Amino acid sequence: MGKSWWNKQATVRGVTLIELLVTLVIMFILASVALPFTKVSAKRSQELEFRQSLRTIRGAIDTFRRDWARDGGTLLGPLCIKNQLTCKEETGITGYPKTLEALLKIELSGGESQVGEESKIRRYLRKIPIDPMTDSTEWGIRCYQDEPDGSRWCGEDVFDIFTTSERIAVDGTPYREW
Repeated sequence: MGKSWWNKQATVRGVTLIELLVTLVIMFILASVALPFTKVSAKRSQELEFRQSLRTIRGAIDTFRRDWARDGGTLLGPLCIKNQLTCKEETGITGYPKTLEALLKIELSGGESQVGEESKIRRYLRKIPIDPMTDSTEWGIRCYQDEPDGSRWCGEDVFDIFTTSERIAVDGTPYREW
């Protein structure tokens, strides 16, 4: 008797409706937990890209300032001393670049070149990085004299950059304050 019951059970295959519903409920719960995590993960990856862009441009501005430093009419930086005419044309009175585009290419007016005798060009960036928050190369700019949280550019030099996006970061701070 036991043998026939066993054979009958072994031949019946399939999933009951309750098993199917339990499986679907478990999958729904897992999906509802994973969805917000993927949204936050995507936002964090965009924030990492944004920080890298800020770091790249700010590093280029600082290197430019070291090379082209000046204090009004006093030329202090090594490239500023060797290329006085270019220094006065391309830098503000504090030695910061007058525009972001100056970081892409500066033609030296005299003296030795970094790359070789033929080259009379100095580059600090290959291209202006894209702001991942606005998907453009348009950045907000601050002068040396501007307030740290100011949104208006004085137009004299490029001391710092910021995003023009009004969005808020995962940690609750506005991106434009980074």
